[in-house]
Amino acid sequence: MVAKYTEGPPRFVPGYNAMLSMAAILLAERATDDARVLVLGAGGGLELRAFAQAQPLWTFDGVDPSAAMLDLAKQTLGSFASRADLHRGYVDDAPAGPFDGATCLLTLHFVGAEERLRIASEIRRRLKPGAPFVVAHFSIPDGADERPVWFSRYSAFLAASGVEPDKAAAARKAIDGQLSILAPERDEAILHDAGFSDPTLFYTGFTFRGWVAYA
Repeated sequence: MVAKYTEGPPRFVPGYNAMLSMAAILLAERATDDARVLVLGAGGGLELRAFAQAQPLWTFDGVDPSAAMLDLAKQTLGSFASRADLHRGYVDDAPAGPFDGATCLLTLHFVGAEERLRIASEIRRRLKPGAPFVVAHFSIPDGADERPVWFSRYSAFLAASGVEPDKAAAARKAIDGQLSILAPERDEAILHDAGFSDPTLFYTGFTFRGWVAYA
């Protein structure tokens, strides 16, 4: 699974590569040319590599609980690896900073609302005043009629991406049953409650949404 991980996000997340490009642009709006950026959920290294390619002087602290995924991140980074310090663990294991920006991509849907708020608050505490925080994950309107429609659309997207229909249906069921997926309004409220200002939607890809907010 680890060996094939880097094939997954571009295939399973609508507009994944464009989302990374947009995230780098949003960070660069306020970060300096020699910014230090915190990347939570950095295993695999895809966003680290994208940010390193976009900004040749940025350095990174990447945090992930999986040693195997951090090893993969080193491989993915290749010649950029010297610009990234990788830390095994969770947000509490991240350096104190202060950082010029932070990201948490495709990660927060693995935890519930209370832990999500705690993680966002810990990231906020590690950022310089006004620094950008870019976050993206599953986020679906919670109306009884809307949620099934969005899951059906995502299942159709997987099938269009080459996933066998039965596996696409199984993935839909697993995502619905195992992930903590909040409504967009709740996600924005968590950012506010964590101390971030001006959370602004910048990305929507069927069942995924992304925001930028400021410390």
